[in-house]
Amino acid sequence: MSDPAESEIVVGVDGSSSSKAALRWAVRQAGLTGAGVRAVAAWEFPAFYSWEGGPMPPEEFEQTARKSLDDAVDEVEHQTVGPVRISREIMHGHSAQVLLDAAEGAELLVVGSRGHGSFYGALLGSVSQRCAQHARCPVVIVREE
Repeated sequence: MSDPAESEIVVGVDGSSSSKAALRWAVRQAGLTGAGVRAVAAWEFPAFYSWEGGPMPPEEFEQTARKSLDDAVDEVEHQTVGPVRISREIMHGHSAQVLLDAAEGAELLVVGSRGHGSFYGALLGSVSQRCAQHARCPVVIVREE
């Protein structure tokens, strides 16, 4: 096991209640192990977006992801007892791949589960499922509280 001062728990944050539950879980675990937490949010252009125009200008996609990440981390930080360092990172790309890349070298990857049924999970694909299958570190999947 590596030095706790260098240990990192990566957690995916998208503003959903399940991702906030995952962030809370990751912070509690970090408090127990002395690890740091890296909260990661991904953003990408939706499939229906075109350069001629869309629901919002391109730069607003990243700004929206950043605000969602900041709001979630701020909320959890106010509930945290003890010193746990939480860093924030916004990355462009598909959520699952962003988290897999971010978790390279991490002690643990924590993601929320939206709890879609098997039909919708198969149809839409599952970020948590892809992370569990392809991560090079242990993965914890947290359901909404």
